[in-house]
Parts: sequence; structure tokens; C-alpha cells
Amino acid sequence: MQAVILVGGEGTRLRPLTSTVPKPVVPLVDRPFMAYMLEWLSRHGVEDVVMACGFLPTMLREALGDGARYGVRLTFVEEPEPMGTGGALRYAAEQLPGGLGERFLMLNGDVLTDADVRAQIDQHEATGARATLGLVPVEDPSAYGLVRLSADRKVAGFLEKPKAEEIDTNLISAGIYVLEHSVLDLIEPGRNVSIEREVWPALVGAGLYGTAHEGAYWLDIGTPDRYLEGSRDILAGAVRTAVRERLDAHGLARGEACRVDGHLRGPVVLGDGCVVEEGAVVGPHVVLGDRVHVAPGATVEDAVVLSDAVVGRGSVVRGAILAAGAHVGADCTITGHAVLGEGVRLGAGNVVGHGMRLFPGVELPDGAVAF
Repeated sequence: MQAVILVGGEGTRLRPLTSTVPKPVVPLVDRPFMAYMLEWLSRHGVEDVVMACGFLPTMLREALGDGARYGVRLTFVEEPEPMGTGGALRYAAEQLPGGLGERFLMLNGDVLTDADVRAQIDQHEATGARATLGLVPVEDPSAYGLVRLSADRKVAGFLEKPKAEEIDTNLISAGIYVLEHSVLDLIEPGRNVSIEREVWPALVGAGLYGTAHEGAYWLDIGTPDRYLEGSRDILAGAVRTAVRERLDAHGLARGEACRVDGHLRGPVVLGDGCVVEEGAVVGPHVVLGDRVHVAPGATVEDAVVLSDAVVGRGSVVRGAILAAGAHVGADCTITGHAVLGEGVRLGAGNVVGHGMRLFPGVELPDGAVAF
């Protein structure tokens, strides 16, 4: 079984984490975000994966390699310009020497899930579908486009931005599709095509089915809030990943050559060469990348601090994200889903919160901001 993963977007909602790197290789706990999807596909028997790339494709190739470490074989196809979800799929199929098989998977590249894709494939085969959409239930259907299923699992229709009185389902698209090769014939080559808006509606009543993945974990890692949520869920084992197996009985995983004189409260994952000084408290629900330095008396809780970042003496980082190389001076407070981009430097006594985002390279002197 082949899979095509759409990774052409610039990840604008996740900036500044994606200002300098493509979203699929943004670190999520201890590996690139895309590694979770590749490992998940491998567990379900997928061997060949095509990455339909757009933004910073060279970095994507360098980070993921040939896919062997994740149990798959990777092929990279770079679209010359944004072509939409359908256009990107058709272009990728045309560029592959052997084309795509008679049946294949198509996936959105920003999803963290442990859904049973094999069950979706089995249903697709049993019904003789042309396309089967993976669906997941959500608590607040009003925030999504909804998919109506009939009793025989055929897709009956779609509801975009429904009013409260129109809501009669809680199922949304999970970005997991099983497709027959004939679906490509519905996508005009060389044109920007949305498969969601143009192809799926054309298939209603003509072989479009849905699989409801009840009870599966599913999260769109598209915003800083959801990035933090995904990190917490991976650490807590709410989604099946290899990370949980690394944690010891105290919920801790330490990389090589770490020095911890402070206190760790699991679950916590430390990369290689981390230093947690005396009087510092790290955790719970914390990820420290390689060579992170947490100074004496600092507190890091419910946070992600990426490689080579520094948390200064007495500073508090709670419910926030520090990108690689960020430097927080003494007695700062970083909270409220704030995000410091790569190489940001804060002088002492700054207060950053309420979702504030500082983009790569920003430097603020002592006491410059209290937000």
C-alpha cells in the first residue's frame, strides 16, 4: 500500500515555530512531527510514502532521509507552485515513475493520530468504494465542516460552518483518505484543485463512503495551543507512540550527558546535554531539547523548550514554547501560550503572555515588555 502525504503548506498558523523550518520537521517531543505519522503508517502495513512538498523541501529531505528509520521508503515530489490538495495529489501521481497503485492512501500532513487505518482500508474494500473518508467525532461540531453519513456508511452530504439548528452530526474529516486510482480522473491536471470542495461533493452518491474512527486519538497540530496539547498527550500516553516507552517509572527520560541538580517532576523528556541547575524545577509535562540550560531557581512547567535555549535565573516558563536558541534572561515570566521564535533574546524582567509571539531574531532589553 502506498500513501501520499500533503506537506506543501507553510504552516502559517504555527509561526514563529515554522518561520525557519517546515512544519513536518518541527520537533515534537523527541522527533520531527512527521515521524509520528510515518511510524503510524508503518504499523498499519504501509511501506511506500510519497511526500508532496512545497515549502522548504530541502530541509524536509535532510531531516527525514529515506524513511528507513521510521519503517517506510520515502519519495519526495516538489510541486512547482501551490496547487491545492487535489492538484498536489494529481501532480505527485504524474511525477512518480511507476505512478500510484490502483488503491492508495492520501493524508493531510498536520495530523497526530492513532486511528485504525487498516480498518478503514478493510471497509473500503468491503463496500467497493471509490473513496473512503476517515472521520472523527468532535465535542464542538459548530467549529468545523461536518460530514453526514447514512446508515450504510455512504457519505450523504457536507455541512460547512453550520448553524446550531442545522447540526445533526459530530463527524468531521480526519484528513485520512483511502482512494481508488480512478479518483485521479476527477482532478484536472495542472490546475489548483481542492479535493475537499470539488472532488468529494462530486462523489456523493457515486462511491463516496466514510469510516467513523470512534475512540481514536486525533489532533490537528496546526497552532501553538494544539502543539502544546499534542506534546502533553504524547507524554501522558493519550496517543499511542514510541515516546511513552522511553519514560521510566517516574515518567522521566533523559538523553546522554545531562546534568540535573534541580528537581524533575514527570512526565519530562530531556534531550542530550541538558543542564538543570540547583533550585530549578522542571515539570510536569515538559520537553527540553538538546543542550537546554535551565538556570538556578527557574521553573519550567507544561512547556516545550527546544534545543540550545536558555531559561534564566529565577524565570518562569509555564504553558509556553521556546524555539531553538531562544534566550530568556533572569526573572522573566513566559506564560499563556506565548511563543518565542528561534534565537529570540529577552533581557531580565520581561513578562510575555496572552499568546504573544516573538518572531526569530527579536531582541528585547531588560524590562521592555509586560504583556
